[in-house]
Amino acid sequence: MRPLIHPDISSITLHGVLHALSDPMRLAIVRRLRDCPDQACNATMPCPDMPKSTLSNHFRILREAGIICSRREGTQHANTLRRDDLEARFPGLLDAILQAAAADPERRSPAS
Repeated sequence: MRPLIHPDISSITLHGVLHALSDPMRLAIVRRLRDCPDQACNATMPCPDMPKSTLSNHFRILREAGIICSRREGTQHANTLRRDDLEARFPGLLDAILQAAAADPERRSPAS
């Protein structure tokens, strides 16, 4: 089994965070994790018919950008937001992005 890569706080970049959150599906995943922390990948799925490989890729991008922390629990991965790390690195950024996305009338998020 491949190790899960989590960057340390000093390696989290603004570019990486913004890139990861630029996708509507990943933004929807982050909103769900904000509302219901410590969820398995399948529980945070905004689109139930999404292929598992696509969902895994979204979680990998979020994890490698430093937005979420994943840990193995049996055959599942439990995920949590790295809210404290993101707040320490970029104060107010995550909340500002989530608020702006919620207020955007043209958003195309699958979990709207």
